[in-house]
Amino acid sequence: MLFTLIIFVVILSLLVFVHELGHFYTARKFGVTADEFGFGFPPRICGWKKINGKRKFFWGNGDPEKIKSEDTIYSINWIPLGGFVRIKGEDGLNKEDPDSFANKKIWKRAIILSAGVAMNIVLCAFCLSIAFMIGAPQVVDEQSAGAVSEQKIQIISIIPDSAAEKIDLQIGDSIIDMNGTAMTDLTQVQNYISERNNQTIKIKIDRIGEIKEMEFTPAVIAETGKPSLGVGLAKTGIVSYPWYKAIWLGLVGTYSMFIQIIIAFATIIKNALIGAPIGMDVAGPVGIAAMTGRVARLGFVYILQFTALLSMNLAIINFLPFPALDGGRVFLLLVEKIRGRAINQRIEQIIHTIGFGILLLLIVVVTGRDVLKFKEFFVNIWQKVIG
Repeated sequence: MLFTLIIFVVILSLLVFVHELGHFYTARKFGVTADEFGFGFPPRICGWKKINGKRKFFWGNGDPEKIKSEDTIYSINWIPLGGFVRIKGEDGLNKEDPDSFANKKIWKRAIILSAGVAMNIVLCAFCLSIAFMIGAPQVVDEQSAGAVSEQKIQIISIIPDSAAEKIDLQIGDSIIDMNGTAMTDLTQVQNYISERNNQTIKIKIDRIGEIKEMEFTPAVIAETGKPSLGVGLAKTGIVSYPWYKAIWLGLVGTYSMFIQIIIAFATIIKNALIGAPIGMDVAGPVGIAAMTGRVARLGFVYILQFTALLSMNLAIINFLPFPALDGGRVFLLLVEKIRGRAINQRIEQIIHTIGFGILLLLIVVVTGRDVLKFKEFFVNIWQKVIG
């Protein structure tokens, strides 16, 4: 459980830190002063400030405005969940100062606000590219262009009320053998089962490193008219590519992931508006933490893919035109451009406060649902604490 928590914190910290780095870098490029750029969240442990052209180390959690520094204060903070950047004028003040965010043209402010989202997309592409370089799990065949290893027959779907469902086979299980005969090919599995109608077959599977043995009796299914286990199978393996192909595949994978997540969000929003079932699971921090533990047990390349997926989700969610999110702030800049004048700062602050409150309420609701869904996860943690 401690390992799961560490991996979750590392992934979350990376996603948030990279996001804030995007805001910080573009703000500096456009001549906006960043008062502080920190790793983790306050209170501050220590930092570096610039005095007389030289960086000096200091301890403590003093007010950044009272810490004399000629440049950005770089800090390390106690709560290791990402990072933050304090940009001068982001609250609408100091409009007359040339180094203030509020003083910059609308297109520059929009780029600064959008840079965090862009960096999360870059992180997604980077993680996928590294995964393809070191070897990522995927369906393989004779035409696979990369170097293939660790091939296996894996379950990718399960037919309801089938023999597979009755013995609790799960998507992702790998078939090792049947009645002691090793299974190395899809056709071999299919033929072996179809030749043994109404016969008991002992099946051995690998489930995330855990070997399980079960028994089932093939039943004829209507789709094929043949005895079947009732699963969809694919031959998978770890496929690695040269760096130049891996980078291209990482970019292609990022684009594909972007499109699929947009479609998923559109479906959720549409179903919510018309009162239809959402049709897919929505996980909050607790659900993501629980999934992190499962992914971590699969290996480093799976952690990379999971990080890429979370980073893309964060990018898309954060760019939705909703108050308190980067997308909401960019949307208000668009309104400012159309109106020809800025929205009253007090009204804008109220809008963002309401939006933030709604987001917090949504997080509480989703977290509560996740706690009930993953209650065994918390029971195990509690048993380890009191044990």
